[in-house]
Amino acid sequence: MKSSKKPSLAEFLSKDLQGVSLRASKELIAAAGLKPSAPPGSVVGDDQERLLRALHDASLIAPSPEGLSPIGAMLIKRGLRNVLGELRPEFYCPPVSRPTKVHGGFPFMVEVGLVYGGGLPADQPAQILRFANRVPLLFQQGACAITNAVATLDWRRYGLDQKGGAGIPTGPALILVHVASTKVPFTSEAKEAVAEDPEIDKELTLGLQAAARHLRTHISRKSRRDFASEKFAIIQRILPKLAEKTSGLVGKPMPDLTPVITRIMDIVNVDSPFESDPKGVRAKVEVTNFTPRSRVLELFVEIPPDAFPLAVFHPAPDGVDAELGRAWWTLPKLVPNGRANLTLSFPPKTDVEANDLDWYVAGIDESHILGAEPLPGDWDVRLPRTVVEAAEQAAADAAANGGTGEEEVDYDAAEASAHASEEE
Repeated sequence: MKSSKKPSLAEFLSKDLQGVSLRASKELIAAAGLKPSAPPGSVVGDDQERLLRALHDASLIAPSPEGLSPIGAMLIKRGLRNVLGELRPEFYCPPVSRPTKVHGGFPFMVEVGLVYGGGLPADQPAQILRFANRVPLLFQQGACAITNAVATLDWRRYGLDQKGGAGIPTGPALILVHVASTKVPFTSEAKEAVAEDPEIDKELTLGLQAAARHLRTHISRKSRRDFASEKFAIIQRILPKLAEKTSGLVGKPMPDLTPVITRIMDIVNVDSPFESDPKGVRAKVEVTNFTPRSRVLELFVEIPPDAFPLAVFHPAPDGVDAELGRAWWTLPKLVPNGRANLTLSFPPKTDVEANDLDWYVAGIDESHILGAEPLPGDWDVRLPRTVVEAAEQAAADAAANGGTGEEEVDYDAAEASAHASEEE
């Protein structure tokens, strides 16, 4: 305050300090019982203490992250891919970046990344990757605030095993935590572990909880998808045999079973078999509307950015983001039992596998998708008006039918319409 060149206390608070607006400065001065016009250097002793208490109690604007160096969502996901090497996890949690906070007058932020399943060992403690200002912390894991935050979180609520609800969880998971600050509180001069700090501990817990909620959602979805996939496989295996026997008994040709599957399943199925031969690598995608209403859907694929330039699409996508390795299509309107097909191919010996391609669908509730994921909420994507209107109409129809999502459908007419659409 003595070194400030501002003429008044009000200007000092609002211009020399970050996060203090003009309105907040007036409230602080009033709470401390000071004069707004008083020179900053004249505020001493008890006046300073009252002003400091008022600052602690005030709700101020979050500090600017300009002085910090976060890893960022893209590099977190790409870095986890490189760390895992040949291992192919089944789920990459959307990286979590907490808002900038303050500890001891210094801004800081916490980032969390998490992967689950696939080739990760299920009978060992989850691996923890600790970073401070982008530098990996390789030693003194047990003395680090990051490890303590992971160990004190009850991971049983989120789908991982944890004896007694404390300690490092057991399961096929890898957790990355990064603390970025202009002054990271380390436990020693060696800078091998982050020291305990109430503000940092709180942000670490909140970041881990946000990532853990994504994990819990994934495990729940996976359980539902596995059940639906098993049901779908059984129906496709049993119904044709049943129809064949019945047709033989009544002496009539075997009927198309698609309307029956639609009535039973009520899903949109995305089948994306992956083929490799001397001519190249291909993914033949078939989207079938096994729901009782027409759908307008947006289909997305995410490809490793280094393989994206080699991809050949048929038909051509409606939009691409080469930097992120994404392409998307607005599918033609799919009537009940209707299908849409597209092909994605790569040159021979391209280093890409089925697990490298992530398929997402927008325009339908996640409980009605099989073979793909709903579009992640952190994707900044503006859906076409036709997709949004169709989804809103489907939701309105479901609400009109008691919220069950079921409605009476003329399956014979739907079947004829589907065949007509295929012929066109």
